[in-house]
Amino acid sequence: MSGGHAHGGPAGDRRRLAVVLALTASVLVVQLVGALLSGSLALLADAAHAATDSAGLAIALVAATLALRPASPRRTWGFRRAEVLGAALQAAVLLLVGGYIAVEAIGRLSAPPEVDPTAVLVFGAIGLAANLVGIVVLSRGGGTGGVNMRAALLEVINDALGSVAVLLAAGVIAVTGWQQADAVASLVVVALIVPRTIALLRETLSVLLESTPPGLDLDDVRAHLLELPHVQDIHDLHASQITSGLPVVSAHVVVDDSCFRDGHAPQVLDQLQACLAEHFPVSVEHSTFQLEPATHRTHEPSTHH
Repeated sequence: MSGGHAHGGPAGDRRRLAVVLALTASVLVVQLVGALLSGSLALLADAAHAATDSAGLAIALVAATLALRPASPRRTWGFRRAEVLGAALQAAVLLLVGGYIAVEAIGRLSAPPEVDPTAVLVFGAIGLAANLVGIVVLSRGGGTGGVNMRAALLEVINDALGSVAVLLAAGVIAVTGWQQADAVASLVVVALIVPRTIALLRETLSVLLESTPPGLDLDDVRAHLLELPHVQDIHDLHASQITSGLPVVSAHVVVDDSCFRDGHAPQVLDQLQACLAEHFPVSVEHSTFQLEPATHRTHEPSTHH
């Protein structure tokens, strides 16, 4: 026997993503021109970050569109996992870009080229202004908090912080003439990219590997379900996430034989689902339970637990 609730819908504000994508692509062109004119690696790093942002936002936009497609008999969850795949791809690309910038910056620490700080200041300010607009656009309107939208916002925030580092480096070069500041700013951009990106990649891989959702202790779940009336045993207890914010749980529940004779089975099912939806820090609104008598356990494969 099984039951559940509505699957809900992905937030995915495609219009906001499209606006920020247009902004970020424009910044990419501006910063590339600025990097060529000024000779700044930090500005080039920020341009590379903007290029990655543009690709990531395009992926996010496609994923958000796919996530809105309805479920079908062939794809019972629709394309809900598209946002996780999109976020994982964004994170992987960001790591590659961060590695390239780090290698190039370390080389420039010992042999820094001449950098025009005035051009860096102008183009860096343009990039920062566009990033701030992008952050406002992505943050307003009550987003879903899904990893796809969070990945997009993360990229724009990191790019804004990178622009701040670029501006600071240009200021140092203008005041002191210390050309290595450009390479140092590039390493700062890398430091901003990598840790958060690794965390995002770990989260997306956890979903793809169908790990237990964070904050949901299956031992605790088992213990509480066993406290419900008429429940004798719980086995084949599994939990995973279809996408961020959509945990699912399934289990085989051994109940008193009398439940199948006196009509208690529907009540037991309601209690099981209510417990998962209301008792734990992670609310599980989609659950599937197979109710079975104790004698059915002998028919289960030996690999079940």
